[in-house]
Amino acid sequence: MSSDSNDLDEDELLQMALKEQAKRDLTYQKPPSSSARKPVANLVQQPRQQKPVAAAAAPPKKSAAAVRKPSMDEDEESEVELLSISSGDDDLEREREIGGSSGGAGRGRGSDVREKGRARKEDDGAWDGGEPDCWKRVNEAELARRVRDMRESRTAPVVQKVEGKAPAPGKKVALTSLQSLPRGMECIDPLKLGIIDNKTLRLITESSGSPSKAEKVDNTLREKLVYFSDHFDPKLFLSRIHQDTTAADLEAGALGLKSDLKGRNLQRKQLVKDNFDCFVSCKTTIDDIESKLKRIEEDPEGSGTTHLFNCMKSVTSRANLAFEPLFERQAQAEKIRSVQGMLQRFRTLFNLPSIIRSSISKGEYDLAVREYKKAKSIALPSHVNILKRVLEEVEKVMLEFKGTLYKSMEDPKIDFTSLENTVRLLLELEPESDPVWHYLNVQNHRIHGLLEKCTYDHEARVEILRNDTHEKAISDAKWQQIQQNGVSYSDTASSNENNAVQVDLQSVEFPSEEIDILKGRYIKRLTAVLVHHIPVFWKTAISIFSGKFAKSSQVTDTSANKAEEKVTEARYSTHSLEEVAGMIRKTISVYEAKVNSTFCDFDESCILRPFMSDAINEVSKACQAFEAKESTPHSAVVALRKIQAEITKIYIQRLCSWMRASTEGISKEETWIPVSILERNRSPYAISYLPLAFRSVIVSGMEQVNLMILSVKSEAAKSEDMFAQIEEIIISVRLAFLNCFLDFAAHLEQIGADLSQSTSRQDNWKNGYSDEHQEEPSANTYGSVIDPHRRLLMVLSNIGYCKDELASELYNKFKYTWLQSRDKNEDSSDLQDLIMSFSGLGEKVLEHYTFAKANLIRTAATNYLLDSGIQWGSAPQVKGIRDAAVELLHTLVAVHAEVFAGAKPLLDKILGVLIEGLIDTFLSVVEENRSSDLRSIDANGFCQLMFELEYFETVLYSYFTSAATESLKSLQGTVLEIAIESISEAVETPGHNRRPTRGSEDTVSDDKQSVSADDLLALTKQCSNELLQQELERTRVNTACFAESAPLESTPPLPKATYSSFRGSMDSPSRNYRGSQSSGSPINARPRRR
Repeated sequence: MSSDSNDLDEDELLQMALKEQAKRDLTYQKPPSSSARKPVANLVQQPRQQKPVAAAAAPPKKSAAAVRKPSMDEDEESEVELLSISSGDDDLEREREIGGSSGGAGRGRGSDVREKGRARKEDDGAWDGGEPDCWKRVNEAELARRVRDMRESRTAPVVQKVEGKAPAPGKKVALTSLQSLPRGMECIDPLKLGIIDNKTLRLITESSGSPSKAEKVDNTLREKLVYFSDHFDPKLFLSRIHQDTTAADLEAGALGLKSDLKGRNLQRKQLVKDNFDCFVSCKTTIDDIESKLKRIEEDPEGSGTTHLFNCMKSVTSRANLAFEPLFERQAQAEKIRSVQGMLQRFRTLFNLPSIIRSSISKGEYDLAVREYKKAKSIALPSHVNILKRVLEEVEKVMLEFKGTLYKSMEDPKIDFTSLENTVRLLLELEPESDPVWHYLNVQNHRIHGLLEKCTYDHEARVEILRNDTHEKAISDAKWQQIQQNGVSYSDTASSNENNAVQVDLQSVEFPSEEIDILKGRYIKRLTAVLVHHIPVFWKTAISIFSGKFAKSSQVTDTSANKAEEKVTEARYSTHSLEEVAGMIRKTISVYEAKVNSTFCDFDESCILRPFMSDAINEVSKACQAFEAKESTPHSAVVALRKIQAEITKIYIQRLCSWMRASTEGISKEETWIPVSILERNRSPYAISYLPLAFRSVIVSGMEQVNLMILSVKSEAAKSEDMFAQIEEIIISVRLAFLNCFLDFAAHLEQIGADLSQSTSRQDNWKNGYSDEHQEEPSANTYGSVIDPHRRLLMVLSNIGYCKDELASELYNKFKYTWLQSRDKNEDSSDLQDLIMSFSGLGEKVLEHYTFAKANLIRTAATNYLLDSGIQWGSAPQVKGIRDAAVELLHTLVAVHAEVFAGAKPLLDKILGVLIEGLIDTFLSVVEENRSSDLRSIDANGFCQLMFELEYFETVLYSYFTSAATESLKSLQGTVLEIAIESISEAVETPGHNRRPTRGSEDTVSDDKQSVSADDLLALTKQCSNELLQQELERTRVNTACFAESAPLESTPPLPKATYSSFRGSMDSPSRNYRGSQSSGSPINARPRRR
């Protein structure tokens, strides 16, 4: 309680002191010693009208405080200085010292402070970089560093021994004694638990070792960990410094910190109590200083200065009024003497403009330049305007002269000697721009102008051609209208006609060939501009930059030859030769844009004409001209080669696209006219004109492509950059070649599919012709094939011709275009892929044809078995081949003739498929009608049917496939089975049997006698032996077409083999037919096919 009462007493005392201080008179009173001061010496001058700057007298504490917190030492020094100002004598001495150092003797301190405030901005620029004389020149960061170094250089005090109780066992003992260390190394932990390493900011205790010095702490973290910093973070301090400290130690440290704080508060209060008078004195001193500063600001100049200045000003004005006439006359005399001397001194200068003009008009350029340089060397007074005007006239004359010289450099026919003299004169005249570079720019612009002129002329010619074409179209339209009306028009009518007849510009077809001719001439003219001007331009640049101006002159004379010997090595321009090369590259870029746009506009219909190839040849010639010695820079040659490769690539790509487009075009124009055997080079395929047109397209396009690739390959040997482009071009050509074949195959497949659909929609067929096609008007070309089946055969022939002849021929002819970049195995695989594609396509179209013919054959086979006028259950005796069999054979004869004439190489394959289908049709019809029309077959019917089947097999044997043979065996077995069943049923039910005919008496002697399979086969063999050869001779004319590949002498043994197979399955007479079905019966020899 006593401490609280003491605190209350101290606060009351402090409040009472402040109230007394507030009642004091704060006005400034001059000290008694001020009357004893010496008078102040002051120069008479105009008092400054500017307002006094109060801020100049105040020390710059605010700016410093805004940046950093001032140290205790600095605060003490500033307080001492302020206290010293309050005394009168010290103030006077300080003012004198400051006034003497600034050169203003006798000035008061207030005036000096004001002058400093005013002249602060003037002093800013006069600082020599030494010690700063004002606060804003102080490097505050450097000042803070120095203060920190001063603090760290001091030694840390020895830690006082902490009085306290003995620690409990297990607790960390606080440090009792530590050696004093440098301040920059360690500082004491505020909790008195150890020492904090200032570099690593780690706690050092008696039990722990020194932390690692390799660990570095950034400034941001240091500001948060230093406890006397403004940015101190207590949580971060405890988590880092005391991360290993126990809770008991932290509590003990916190208790010690609180007791220390309490002790310090007591000490502060005691300090205020003991030094209360000192604090009051300080407050009084501060108030005195403030009042003195305010007075200084109110009267900065002192008394009497303004009056003295006004008196002196009045005296000066009266003196000027008295002596003014004398001064004027003296000034006029001085001016006259000055003008006279100037005229005498610069008389040559006044004649200089006329002298220079005379020299220029006479062609004495060197004399004019010398006079000009002489005038430039004269040192003229800056205040004489007449001389300036004379020099301005000289400059005007020389400016016109320089313009004349620059104009002469634009002459395209200027020789190198004149050019050298012109450049030398311009260099002596010190032009604003480089004359040599001006000349090079002029020549470069001239080349660009020539290129643009070519473009303008080309557009004008194209426009004239379009107008002529349009006028011709109008006249043609008028003539057609006259012919339609049949009336002769008068002049008036013709004028009305001009107004009436209008032709749409879009409908007018402009002559693409003539336009392409103009485009070719345009590219040729552009290339000629480059070839004729770029090498000369480059040689001129080389001569200029090598210092040998006249050595590359193409227009030389004797004087030029003499000048060549005297030319010295010198550099005429500040630019480099690489910049000239950049000019040429830009020119070639302009040329490239024009050539590429024109080349892409060539009409594709004229692609085989020489316009595009001639343009490429022109660019190639330009490349060869550029490759001559010192003709152009290497970069220009590379750029032109690139242009050649690009337009060649465009041309080849357009050729490839033209081949594919032409392939599609000719595929839509199939005329169905078979070509002669000579036109197809004795090929067995009766092709149309379509494959030959395709061949013509491919050959025309690939020959042009081959020539272009060969030319590019020869140029690529000189440049490695073109190899990649050539490889890309070759790959695209190969793919385009193969795609053309695939596209043609796809078109042939579409044609075949369309023909198949047209045949499938037809309901009635009559000998291979549909009624629809029979009624087709004769609008087709004479000699064209109309029958859809024959057209399918023609498509098959076209496919076979492409597969067997055309693909290999064209591939072997043009494979060397891309063969070097590919392996031989890959090369052969391409051809095999083409052949496989056409083979697969041929199979598809062949299916369409055989399907259409199979319908005819099925109808004929059905008529043969069911509608031939014979009852197979009561057939007459076998006497030979029936007419129905011959009619059936005629169907195959017609097919044979059709295929032989249209696709002879496919004859065996087609007939083999059709015959196999015929046998399958027989088998299908027998199975379908087994319970109806063919449920009963007697012995004579069996012999007749088996005999005719053997006849078919003998005649068509050369086209029989293994599958057809197996089907025939199945058919024979089925017929045998039906016959045996029919005869067995007749024996079992004799009442229902018909009376045997006369022809059957030899076959069946007793109705109740059963007939075995061997007996039926024996009867069939007997008929075959007696009648087969005879029937073959009788129908030799009908079957002659089938005998071409298989002679008649080889046919008789064939049925024997068939019967032997039957006989092998019926060897045991004791076994009935049912038991033999599982042991080799021809019925189960092959699955039945519908």
